[in-house]
Amino acid sequence: MSILRRSFRFLPAAIFCLTMPPAAEAGPAVVELFTSQGCSSCPPADANLGKLARRTDVLALSFGVTYWDYLGWQDTFGKPEFTERQHGYARALGNNSVYTPQMVVNGRTDLVGHDLGEVEAEIAAQGAPDAAAITLGPDKVAIGAAREPVSTAEIGAEIWLVRYEPGPIEIPVARGENGGRELTITHAVRELTRLGIWQGAAMEMTLPAGDPALKRAILIQGAANGAILAAATD
Repeated sequence: MSILRRSFRFLPAAIFCLTMPPAAEAGPAVVELFTSQGCSSCPPADANLGKLARRTDVLALSFGVTYWDYLGWQDTFGKPEFTERQHGYARALGNNSVYTPQMVVNGRTDLVGHDLGEVEAEIAAQGAPDAAAITLGPDKVAIGAAREPVSTAEIGAEIWLVRYEPGPIEIPVARGENGGRELTITHAVRELTRLGIWQGAAMEMTLPAGDPALKRAILIQGAANGAILAAATD
C-alpha cells in the first residue's frame, strides 16, 4: 500500500444515418483503476485490470494519478484532472483520503483491486448500468431516452467522453518505488472531457476531434462523481 494511505478503507431525439451501428441493449460495467507507475503496490491491480479488460461486459479504464511523481518518476499517463477525479470519488464515497491502487466499480463502490475474485464478485452484484442506450458514431453520440425515471433529471447527469489506449502498453520505469521494473498498463486513459448534461430525454451530440488511434467511451454519471448510469465504448 502506498504511503499516503496504508489502510484499505478509510431536445428531441435525433436520428443517425443508416450507417450507424445499432445500440446495445445494455452497456458494460465500468471499472476505473486509479494507479501510479511510482507506486510499488499498484502492479497487482494493474494486472487485474488487464484481465478485466478482456471481458466484453466490462469497460476497464486506467487513470494515472500524479501525487507519487515526487518520488522521482513522473507517471507517463498521469494528469491532474485524473487525480481530481479520484478526489471527487473520495468525497462521494465518504473516504478520508485518496489511495493507490483503487478500483471504483460503476461509480458506486471502491476496492483496492488486489483480489480479482473480489472485484468480479462486485461487478456481478451490481450488473451493468443501463439507464439509457448509447450509440457511438464516427463523430457523434446518440443517447436514448431514460428507460425509467432517473433521480438526476432535475439537475442532470454529466456526460463524459473518455479516450484511452486500445490495449496494454509496456512502460520501463527508471526511478521511484518501481525503479528497474517494466510495468504493463492496460487501457490507459489519455483524455477525459465533460461534454454536457443529460436529463433523461433522447439527445445527440457532436464529439470533439481526437486521436483516431485511441478508443472512445461515453459515461453518463450522476453529478459530483455519482453513480454511473450508462456507458458505451467503441
